[in-house]
Amino acid sequence: MDFQVPDFSLVLPELFLLGMACLLLLVDVFIDDAHRRVSFRIAQGTLLGTALLTYMQMGGPEQIGFSGTFVRDDMGSVLKIAVLLATATGFLYARDYLRDRNLFRGEYYVLGLFAVLGMMVMVSAGSLLTIYLGLELLSLCLYALVAFDRESGTSAESAMKYFVLGALASGMLLYGISMIYGATGSIDLETIRAAIGERDAGNLVLVFGLVFLVVGVAFKLGAVPFHMWIPDVYQGAPTSVTLFVGSAPKLAAFALAMRLLVDGLENLQADWQQMLIVLSVLSMGLGNLLAIAQTNIKRMLAYSTIANVGFLLLGLLAGTPEGYAAAMFYTITYVIMVCGAFGVVIYLSQAGIEADSLDDFKGLNKRNPWLAVLMLLVMFSTAGIPPLVGFYAKLAVLKAIIDVGLVWLAVAAVVFSIIGAFYYLRIVKLMYFDDPTSDAEIEGSLDTRVVLSANGLAVAVLGILPGWLLGICAAAIG
Repeated sequence: MDFQVPDFSLVLPELFLLGMACLLLLVDVFIDDAHRRVSFRIAQGTLLGTALLTYMQMGGPEQIGFSGTFVRDDMGSVLKIAVLLATATGFLYARDYLRDRNLFRGEYYVLGLFAVLGMMVMVSAGSLLTIYLGLELLSLCLYALVAFDRESGTSAESAMKYFVLGALASGMLLYGISMIYGATGSIDLETIRAAIGERDAGNLVLVFGLVFLVVGVAFKLGAVPFHMWIPDVYQGAPTSVTLFVGSAPKLAAFALAMRLLVDGLENLQADWQQMLIVLSVLSMGLGNLLAIAQTNIKRMLAYSTIANVGFLLLGLLAGTPEGYAAAMFYTITYVIMVCGAFGVVIYLSQAGIEADSLDDFKGLNKRNPWLAVLMLLVMFSTAGIPPLVGFYAKLAVLKAIIDVGLVWLAVAAVVFSIIGAFYYLRIVKLMYFDDPTSDAEIEGSLDTRVVLSANGLAVAVLGILPGWLLGICAAAIG
């Protein structure tokens, strides 16, 4: 058999990221704490360089390489760029936070870069094996990051819970992969799709395999009833890690769902659509109701994440290109809002102070009107109040499910969204109508203030001009 040399140009961004992550690991050995800023700059340069290489690959037809295990398409390129920019934003927000707590170490950025590599592999996966390898690379890095503060027992406990539940979910995903392989004789997504189309979609082995795969996807997204890890991890991890866990991996989880359910198992849509309806309703309901009872803002945003995953699933379960584009638009805009929300929390968390209680936001408008306006924009947007981008994201997924006749589901989503508006508006009330509990000065670096301002401005501008990003998502899906 002739050996064919793979086209390595398809994976040039991934190779660049891998090489620079290894270089950072090597450089970090030879620099002391006083020059640790070098590690930060290498990490940021790596992310921006990888984003540029990914952008240069955009356009043109879909390309498949490495014997079908790797796919380069516009959907993957858009999601990769979003992952890289979200991670670069998170690294910038985290810099001062980590330095104030003596956690400013090169290992943080090395783990982050390898986690991003795992996400990029997942986004471009063309086979079940590639999906699993990317997922495990991402998960192992996240476990270590959650426990990054070695002096904190809460972080260690959160990491242990995350590891145990994550290992269980990975096992279920692997079991589902083995059943799909047993039923179709292949781990290649295109081959699986063709094999399912040629045989009875009601095959019991296929359906059971699908169930286990959906469980794995639901865990990574944080959908109810596979959400147990999210509140504890969000609250227990250092806030900079919470920002990272809550942003970029959501984009990778969306890609995971698209590759598995759409590229590989679209012929089983009647089965996975019913599963996603149940997961969506439970997530929107439980997430919004439990968020109301929280007094810790990180835990509140954790339940908010669960509720927003329910909305994301609405676009997926619609089973149409418009629905997929709406879900992609929702995921990207949600990550922008999460970066803004946790960016404000990190900015408030000065040396020796963790601003993770709702009381820490009391009277914020009197202490720092700029931060209060940014948080107001993010909270209003996440609540779905027009004309901010969160409103149009919700509107897009609701239109997608109404178009396929699921009007009752759209009504339920609107009701849960109204319930959820309560805890978002509560933050605004605390900032503008309560007296501050502290008069300590809130300080931060200039570049952090600039990027955080741009983050808040993006929420407003994309709300006024949503067609630009929605058009990119529709073209990428199409």
